[in-house]
Amino acid sequence: MFFPLSPALYYLANFHRALEWLGRHHLDLMDDAERDFLRRFPALPLPAQALLVRMVMRKGPHFRAGKLRYAELGCPLRAAEALLGAGWVSREALLTVAEVAGLLRREELLQHFGSHLPRPPRSKALLTATLAEALPGSRPFADWCPAATEVVLSLTVAGLCERLRLMFFGNLAQDWSEFVLADLGIFRYETVEMAPGARGFRSRAEVEAHLHLYRCRERLAAGEAVAALWPELGPRPVDSPHLARRHGRLALALGRQLEREGELEQALALYREAGGEGSRVRRIRVLERLERHAQAHALALEAMAAPESGAEAQLAARALQRLSPRLGLGRLPRAPRAEEVRIPLRLPRAAGRVEEAVRAHFHTAEAPVFYVENTLICSLFGLLCWEAIFAPVPGAFFHPFQAAPADLHDGAFRQRRAALFDACLARLADGSYRDAIRHNFAAKQGMQSPFVFWSMLTEELLELALACLPSAQLRACFERLLLDLRENRAGMPDLIQFWPAQQRYRMLEVKGPGDRLQDNQKRWLAFCAEQGMPVAVCYLSWEGEGGEAEA
Repeated sequence: MFFPLSPALYYLANFHRALEWLGRHHLDLMDDAERDFLRRFPALPLPAQALLVRMVMRKGPHFRAGKLRYAELGCPLRAAEALLGAGWVSREALLTVAEVAGLLRREELLQHFGSHLPRPPRSKALLTATLAEALPGSRPFADWCPAATEVVLSLTVAGLCERLRLMFFGNLAQDWSEFVLADLGIFRYETVEMAPGARGFRSRAEVEAHLHLYRCRERLAAGEAVAALWPELGPRPVDSPHLARRHGRLALALGRQLEREGELEQALALYREAGGEGSRVRRIRVLERLERHAQAHALALEAMAAPESGAEAQLAARALQRLSPRLGLGRLPRAPRAEEVRIPLRLPRAAGRVEEAVRAHFHTAEAPVFYVENTLICSLFGLLCWEAIFAPVPGAFFHPFQAAPADLHDGAFRQRRAALFDACLARLADGSYRDAIRHNFAAKQGMQSPFVFWSMLTEELLELALACLPSAQLRACFERLLLDLRENRAGMPDLIQFWPAQQRYRMLEVKGPGDRLQDNQKRWLAFCAEQGMPVAVCYLSWEGEGGEAEA
């Protein structure tokens, strides 16, 4: 049972809210230790509760007691007594010398370990590395530094609290500071009615699988060998799209590392075993490097017949262009390319981004130019389709700090909300879309959204876009977004120029010296050409310099 707290303990009140939520929604997913924590935590003295939350919210798990002094807690050692008794904090945790070095200043390290270093390195990093090599093993802080007058407190339930955080948020990218940011009004979230029992995980096995993949990713980033991680990857989950995506991304990262190391056969086997988005293209490239051209050709034909995305179709087509001559099939005719409208531009060198230099060059009061890149079309889509995106679809929302539905990148995202998306997009035909977008621009101002870029979308820009962008072209852009929300949110032209008196516009992709179009940009430019949308590529060079952008 939790009671109202003073404003100084706002972070503890937020933690109470999270524990109450977890107790209502996730108790059956918890192990005995987690349920015991929820039961015993409210019985602790308030200073002990507050100290634990302070430690959980900070980077740890080891802390100098003197660094845990907060006015509302009083003496940290006194506050820690109940935590020590509960076994949630320890004064005897085993630390490596590197962990000790993380708690001490360089001068303090020399004071306690100077006898081991007749010629200590100047930098703390080298000093720590030297000590770690000279003094292996783990000991309590008091054994490492017997002359120290300060106590080190170590959080022993950091892993438990991390699991609770994962169950609450459904991910480990968010942390308890979300409460504070929401309380301060820095982050605002849409209120979505959640179905009873809505949560990010359906079973304890899914919680453990998420944590396992997360740890494997950390170990890969820390440099652990793929040979040690691959056996732990396990089969691709088939009943959880969220876990399947995480599994696929990790498998792809492991395979890319094997490619970098020249272990092509192993990389090929991993891609084949793991599957997932992007793995087929990687298999094609590895087969090419292994000179198994017939196999690569067959796989590229398979990808062209049923591409998983526009990116895969683009890369598979290029592979066929390379492979066909090698197999004696002759050169394939290249697909007709949309004619690119090019604007060569030579300007005096300017500081800052090349996009700003081009924007300033073309900008006039009668034809203003804005740097928008991917933000404008996405924002208009997000505002028009707000109701569909934040619909209370079962399993899509399960805590009050979600900026996007959990199934945003699932293949069935649109189908689950088909009637709502159809109704939103239908407004583009009857003309009511402008009022709908304006209404949401005002009513939802500042709310977190996966599409709306509030800092970029001014009222002036919004009104110009609504006046000058044809509704049919907007619908075509929105439909393309919905085909692949992850892939198609990027690659749009950098600038947009409006002529409000004529209700027309043009978009400009900017390329500076030595820069070239990326694949996703080429796909958007081709799409714009198909739709009759005015777009040009501005190739910028600086006066007095020879470098030019590459087509």
